[in-house]
Amino acid sequence: MTVETKLPVEKEYLDSFSKGLGEPEWFSGLRTQALAKAGELELPKPDKTKITKWNFTEFKQHTVESKPFENLSELPDAAKALIDTESSSNNLYVQRNNTPAYLTLSQELQDQGVIFTDILTALKEHGDLVQKYFMKEGVKVDEHKLTALHAALLNGGVFLYVPKNVEVQQPIQAVYIQDNADTTLFNHVLVVADDNSSVTYVENYISTTDVEEGIYNIVSEVFANNNAKVTYGAVDNLASGITTYVNRRGTAARDARIDWALGLMNDGNTISENVTNLMGDGSYADTKTVVVGRGKQKQNFTTKVVHFGKNSEGYILKHGVMKDEASSIFNGIGKIEHGASKSNAEQESRVLMLSEKARGDANPILLIDEDDVTAGHAASVGRVDPLQLYYLMSRGIPRHEAERLVIHGFLAPVVNQLPIEGVKKQLTEVIERKVN
Repeated sequence: MTVETKLPVEKEYLDSFSKGLGEPEWFSGLRTQALAKAGELELPKPDKTKITKWNFTEFKQHTVESKPFENLSELPDAAKALIDTESSSNNLYVQRNNTPAYLTLSQELQDQGVIFTDILTALKEHGDLVQKYFMKEGVKVDEHKLTALHAALLNGGVFLYVPKNVEVQQPIQAVYIQDNADTTLFNHVLVVADDNSSVTYVENYISTTDVEEGIYNIVSEVFANNNAKVTYGAVDNLASGITTYVNRRGTAARDARIDWALGLMNDGNTISENVTNLMGDGSYADTKTVVVGRGKQKQNFTTKVVHFGKNSEGYILKHGVMKDEASSIFNGIGKIEHGASKSNAEQESRVLMLSEKARGDANPILLIDEDDVTAGHAASVGRVDPLQLYYLMSRGIPRHEAERLVIHGFLAPVVNQLPIEGVKKQLTEVIERKVN
């Protein structure tokens, strides 16, 4: 079924936009094709969450111009708190709204062939490499309206490539700052770890201004080739007026490993997909997600690990806290395809509700098409354990502080996995602010 809808831009605008950026012909053509598909495809249909009235398409401006940062001292305090501003070895990209605003990559990594640059520059300077991976085997353009719009309207993001046999010791970080209320972001993150390489990538989305109505459409594609390892950390902390669609997807080849540590802290309505496809034998995925919802926001989070390779292992751990009138759906899906023998799919989803009107729904799903496998799941939805509170209060801790300690303990398994101390501290502070 096709659904004709009014598109946010015309083909002529898109052609002009792409030409102005000096994009390769293949990408300009992809934009045009994607825009046509966006006019026909339906919105995604997240389980138990109706999004037909959410605004994903109407915006004032496709891009806004922002001034780059000359040095790290010019960053807003919220961004400074995430990085080590005194270090001379930061591998860091800062994007201000749609503008690449600051970039540094150590000479050592450059000499080893590591590529770390904004996605629009990568299209011009490393077009063949980007074309090999961009929206083909990871997220596909024609999955639904939002992926098609993403490909058509892409206006930000980063490209990270680690060559064969290169092990990057220090984390590589990207900070995406929204400080203009008119910002519309279609951000694409492409991370490729070639054979026998390893890298840790950490990103932060932060708002430093209020937004009446904004749109963020984020797609991340992660490729861990044979025997490669990617650790991907993220903290999303966008303003309440921003409607967010975020799709983070990983593809793991033979003996490859992808670890996700995601802190999903947006204050606006959010649809989040995190899928890892274990394509190779012996591949491994570990996904840890923490969520805090407040106000009247509605959120839907789907975490999925699909086993194609033999002896593959997939683990999902999701902890969420809901307060006020917030509601969230947590879908955890472990799927073992036929032929993926001796694979293991495990998942756990737990939701803590702090008020009578808060709602959380944890749905663990196992889909098994192979006999010789191991699989298990656990899920719980409830309120703060009165016995835990009683234990703490019996030792002289006030009730409010006791609740705070229980919540932090509940969320700690994910928070502690984030690989940069400044980011870990930021997530802890965001949690503190949102639950108190």
